[in-house]
Amino acid sequence: MVLRIAEAFASRFFPTHYLIHIGVSVFSLLVLRALSQGRKTDRERDLHARIILVTGGFTPLGLTLLQSLAQRGAHVIALSQDAIDSSKVTILIDLLRTTTSNEQIYAEECDLSSPSSVRAFCTKFLTGNDQRLDAIIFAHEHRHIGSPKIFSSKAKEQEQKERDSGSLATFLITILLLPALLVAPPERDIRIVNIVNPFYAAASGLPFAPKFSSSQSTTTLPSNSIFLQEGIRSLRTIVFTRHLQRILDALPSAAQVPKTEEGSKTVPVISEKLQKSNIVAISVSPGISRVDTISSLLLADLMSPTGSYLGVFVYLVLQPLLRILTKSPIAAVQSVLHVLFLPTPFKIPSQTTIASSIKRADDNTSQAPIGLRASSIAEEMLKPGALYANCAVVKLDVKIPTDVMEKDLQERKEATLNKSKGKGKENDDKSLQEVLDIKDDGEYGGELAGRLIWEEYEGALKIWEQENPGKPEEKKETVQPPVAQPQPKQATVEEEEDEDVYR
Repeated sequence: MVLRIAEAFASRFFPTHYLIHIGVSVFSLLVLRALSQGRKTDRERDLHARIILVTGGFTPLGLTLLQSLAQRGAHVIALSQDAIDSSKVTILIDLLRTTTSNEQIYAEECDLSSPSSVRAFCTKFLTGNDQRLDAIIFAHEHRHIGSPKIFSSKAKEQEQKERDSGSLATFLITILLLPALLVAPPERDIRIVNIVNPFYAAASGLPFAPKFSSSQSTTTLPSNSIFLQEGIRSLRTIVFTRHLQRILDALPSAAQVPKTEEGSKTVPVISEKLQKSNIVAISVSPGISRVDTISSLLLADLMSPTGSYLGVFVYLVLQPLLRILTKSPIAAVQSVLHVLFLPTPFKIPSQTTIASSIKRADDNTSQAPIGLRASSIAEEMLKPGALYANCAVVKLDVKIPTDVMEKDLQERKEATLNKSKGKGKENDDKSLQEVLDIKDDGEYGGELAGRLIWEEYEGALKIWEQENPGKPEEKKETVQPPVAQPQPKQATVEEEEDEDVYR
């Protein structure tokens, strides 16, 4: 009886002469969905004894990332804007510990919209017993900010302040925790990952002027377009990340190449053209996420104070298209995992033995330098300072206006002239970029774009801290993990090399 009903239903609504069309349509939808989900990483890495700090860990993308890291044995510290004893945080932490069988998952309270809260957390971390960090993942800037007026009555100036505070929090945490990263042994593989929204392409074709709202009036903003403002925020972070890598490579300690013990599974790369510092800064664009991007755009979260019933309705109506054209959190996190799993030029995949590596390199070219021969062994290595999307490096053209280049050239000439006349402030404290010899590689706007962005961050940070001084009692707060757990044992150089296994 059931089969007859099904046969009647199929013959009425799916005539036999339309079966080919139906099959082609279904196949096309499946292919379109597969393409929209993007590539999956083909790498894997054991993260036991690795301490990873994650911001934005309680967003859909962040929770998926926390679960992926915990499943691989990482010691995870997730920063939360809510109190760590709140039901939201404790339930999620306990659930992650139970499902991943990993007790090394902690939450620390840190309000990224408050500079005093950020400084309090960094001070507590730097004065603690264990200052080890193997990776910092800034996931809070991936969430889309801004929605059409039909869904939200929030002022555009307030949305822009939210964008700026998120970027400044990334900058402040980076410069505060950088001393702890710089004193780490050169054998340690440290990565700083900035997750950006996918609209950087909207701003890349325009003249480079990603200023903060505090340094310009709202009437001079380039456009009221939400996507353009999000693109400017994303491009600003990308250029900053690339310049941070230039600074790391220019540091005197960056010339230290990890030593390889006898019998080690890794081979150091001698060529400084591939990698100079054991600290690698990377930007990652996970793509258009169904939850973090579209849902935030429509304000389709009724648990949020700014949730919109109309946005929820539109979000539910668009679900068939969103399921096909946008990424799920699992698909979006693949590029982030890819940059964490890829070996750096300092780390060669352990499956390749030293003997076979040398033989394979010698077969290609016996006259190449040692570093370049070793670099040909790995099929793919992480590119320091690059932007990754869909598990691949993205080439981005950042256009510098001619007047900005001419103004910078004139300032350099005047500075050189004043210095030669003895009028320069040689005894004053100089910025890090003025002391270091930073080479211009021409990528993502080159050294000029990076230096302008860095100066813009410094100026906006001072204004941000003046506008948000924080209460005295807020600075004295101490943050404790929800459940006291022993810290992981400090791994030795040999343990790090043995545990750093790439598959």
